[in-house]
Amino acid sequence: MRIARWADGADVGEGFVDANAVIPFPDGLRVAEVLAQGLEALPALFARRVTDAARPLAEVRLLAPLVPASIRDFVAFEEHVEGVSASVDGKSEVVPEWYEAPTFYFTNPHTVRATGEIVPIPQTARLDVELELAAVIGGVAGSDGENLDAETAASHIFGYTVMNDWSARDLQSREMKVRLGPAKGKDFAMTLGPWIVTADELAPYTDDDGFLAVRAELFVNGERIGHDLVSNMGWPFPELVAYAARNSVVVPGDVLGSGTVGNGGCLGELWGRRGGLDPRPLEPGDEVRLVVEGVGEVVNVVGERVAAPAVPRARERSRARSR
Repeated sequence: MRIARWADGADVGEGFVDANAVIPFPDGLRVAEVLAQGLEALPALFARRVTDAARPLAEVRLLAPLVPASIRDFVAFEEHVEGVSASVDGKSEVVPEWYEAPTFYFTNPHTVRATGEIVPIPQTARLDVELELAAVIGGVAGSDGENLDAETAASHIFGYTVMNDWSARDLQSREMKVRLGPAKGKDFAMTLGPWIVTADELAPYTDDDGFLAVRAELFVNGERIGHDLVSNMGWPFPELVAYAARNSVVVPGDVLGSGTVGNGGCLGELWGRRGGLDPRPLEPGDEVRLVVEGVGEVVNVVGERVAAPAVPRARERSRARSR
C-alpha cells in the first residue's frame, strides 16, 4: 500500500494512493496517527477508506508524506564514503571506524520539502544532491521502541520513502573541520516523497543477506548521473533501526535515511573521484530527479540563493577566571 498527504486547493488530505487516485483515511485520521497504529491496523483502515471523497492523483499536489518526528541520516554506503571524503575532507578514505558500527547525524524535520517544490538554497558554490532510501518507523504493539534487536527493529519499519539530503558541500567542509556537524551545510532542505510505500511491498526485493536490492537512480536536467542497488549498503535497514534505538528509542514518525548510494548517488562523490567539479555543482533552475524502484520518484527544481544575516567571527577572550 501507499499512503500520502496532498493539497487540494486550500484543503489538506491524508490517506491512501490507490491506482491513480488519492482516497482519505476513515475517521479523519492523519498519517501520524496511522503510523502510530502500525502496519497491523492498515488493512482494516484500507477497507474503510472514504472512497466517496477520492480524487484523481493528477488533480492534487502531493505534500511530503509525513511530518517527521525526527530525521536520522546514516552514511551506510562504503563507495560513497570513499569518493565524497576527497571532495569534503580533502582525502579519499574510509576510516576503520566506519566498519565498526553505523554512523548517523540528526537533521532538521522542519525544512522537509515535497516532490514538485522549488527548493531555495543558501549562499553556496557547491550545491549537491544525495540519492537515498529512507525507512519510516511505525508503532508495534507491546514495544516501546527502546534498545531493539534487529529482528524486533524490522517490525518497526512501517515503510519506505525516497529521500534527497540536499547538501552545500562548501559549508559542510568548513563545519566538519571543527569535528562537529554537518549543520548548516545540510539543514536548509530535505526532500521526502512522493509517498510512503509499506514495507511488505518491498519484501520481494530482499536478497539472501537481508538487503533491499532495489535500483536507485539520479538524474540532473534529464541526464542520468548515477545509479546503484540499495543492497550495497553496509548494514540492512533493520540493523540501522536497531542501532538508532541502542540505549535510545525510535518512535512512530521517525525517518531513517540510508545515506547516499554509491556510483554517483551525489555529485560530491564524482568530484572526489575525478579531482574536479565534474559534473558542475547545481545551480538555480536545475531539475533534480531521484528514482527508487518499487517506491517512486521525487522531482525538484533548484531555487534561488537566499541571503542570510552575516555571521560574526568568534571573539578571542581573555580566559579570565574571575570578574
